[in-house]
Formats: sequence, C-alpha cells, structure tokens
Amino acid sequence: MSASATSAPDLRISVGAASERGRRRAVNEDSCLAAHPVYLVADGMGGHDAGDRASAAAVAAFAPLVGRDDVAPDEVVRAVRGAHLAVAAIAERTRRGAGTTLSGVVAVDHGDARRWLVLNIGDSRVYRLLSNRLEQLTVDHSIVQSLADEGRLDRAELARHGGRHVITRAVGDERSDADYWLVPIVTGERLLVCSDGLAGALPHEALHAGLALGGATAPTARTLVGQAAERGSRDDVTAVVVDVLAGGVSPRADDVTGGASPGTSFSHAMIDLDTVPGTRRRRG
Repeated sequence: MSASATSAPDLRISVGAASERGRRRAVNEDSCLAAHPVYLVADGMGGHDAGDRASAAAVAAFAPLVGRDDVAPDEVVRAVRGAHLAVAAIAERTRRGAGTTLSGVVAVDHGDARRWLVLNIGDSRVYRLLSNRLEQLTVDHSIVQSLADEGRLDRAELARHGGRHVITRAVGDERSDADYWLVPIVTGERLLVCSDGLAGALPHEALHAGLALGGATAPTARTLVGQAAERGSRDDVTAVVVDVLAGGVSPRADDVTGGASPGTSFSHAMIDLDTVPGTRRRRG
C-alpha cells in the first residue's frame, strides 16, 4: 500500500497504509479504506469462514462517501448500517458465520466546522498523536475491556489475559451498535487506525515512538506493521497513518506534523448520533 496527499477545501491530508498477513493465516482477513474523507480498518473475525470477505464488505459500504467534502454524520450511520447488512448476507452463506471489526475516522460537516467522526465496533483502534501525547480515541468492545471497566481486571493485565481477543460486538450482528465520537480536526495531528494485530503486538510506548519520529505516512505505516511482524504477531496486521497538514484547528505556526503546540488540549467524548442536529434516527 502507498501514501497519498488529499486536498479538500482548506484541508490537506497525507495518508499511508500497510498490511501484512499473520504468520498463522492462510489469507489476510484485514481490509482498509484510506481515501478522503474515509479512513477505516476492518479485521475479519478469525476462525470464521469468509472473514476476508466480511472485512472487505464492511469497508466497501463506505465507498460512496469517498471523494466528497460534504459528508454528514447521518450518512456515516447509514454506511455502518449498510456494512451490517452486507456482512450478515455473507454470514448467511457460510457454515460457521462471518463477522468483522470496524474502526476509523470520517471527516464530516458538523455545524459550521469540519470534524472527525470517530467510529468503532470491536477491538480495532484509533489513536491520535497530539502535542507529543498519544491517546487512544476508541474503546475496545472486548471481554477484557469489560472486565477492566468493572474493576475486575487490572489494566496492566489486559495484554496477558486469555480472553483479550474475544470481542463483544461485531459488524454483521445488528445488535452491535457502533460507538461514535466527534473530535476536532487539528493541523499537525497524526492519527493511527489499526487492527488488533498491531495494537496487540506493540506496547503503547512503541506505538508512540514509531509515530513521533515524524517520518512520512507510508514509511511509518510500513515500519509499524514490520515491527509487529518481527515481534511474532500471529494475527494479520494493518495500519493507516493520517497526517493533517493544513486546514484544521490551527496550532502554532512553527509546529510540525505529529504534534500541536505544547499545552494544547482537545477533549473528546462518546456521543449518540441520534442527538446530533441534522442526523437521522437509527432503526431497531
């Protein structure tokens, strides 16, 4: 996979993506879409028939949004709905079913501003590097995350727990709602969208170091994927790296890609898109 620079009105973005089949996989069950304004990763559920087709179908549901600079939040909700239906149709034609995670960001119009709409189903992740601070924007839908939220598992034990790969939501199950967050698009920020093959193989410190080096997006994505493979990741590994070069919320002029001005803080919180003006209510 390669990198590209995208220009939308007042918004310039560079993106690079890389993916590698896991050591114990016959096919790569990860899929990604990295074409403005959509940056997604889907991880076909391991052990299922047609996991690769499920992940491909999930990201394909967002293809109609590619190339546009006027996407509304409710259109993202409809694309998620389409992904559920497409994956469910594949599952019906297999003996053991099929499913996939789905995580990423879409640049949307919200009020009078452009924002990232972060979405997540499953345990693929979105990270943001800003002011040299790496933050996980999504929250995993997994057994270990549920145990940690309930206080029954120390967060230091997450990476070692036997159920760390068991997810509680998946695309294809209409009961698995997506979580959404609206966050500012910030000039100088760097986003990472990745499958759990990467996040599970590289500790937070290694992810931070790889992203903070400031290299171009495509080499950075390839390096991170290569490092996960070197650590013996048995799962498929996919990374999409997104740099906002211009047109976002403006930090200091002397800042560089991968960070905003020291002390800059942009919070994010989970939202219900049914409460966002101009969105349509989901059914079911």
